Amino acid sequence: MIDALKEEEIVNKVGGRFKLSTLIQKRLAAINAGARALVDLPTEDKMEVVVQEILQDKIYLDSSSKVKITGEPEDIGGPPELDLSSL
Repeated sequence: MIDALKEEEIVNKVGGRFKLSTLIQKRLAAINAGARALVDLPTEDKMEVVVQEILQDKIYLDSSSKVKITGEPEDIGGPPELDLSSL
């Protein structure tokens, strides 16, 4: 298990365990869908990458629970929304 997840620092940084879980899940989905990592780590473990992104203040949840990159206005939370009106 990733040691940082045992500490309260990461929980407090994002505002609670529920928000931490949401942020991790959404960011992992984005990385699995092809988003690039925002930190350079010598590991292939995507969970470790996401935890380091949080600890280094690279990502956060906005008020509508979307994943945001610090300093960028565009969201990276997940797959694009589908426009079903044209079907």
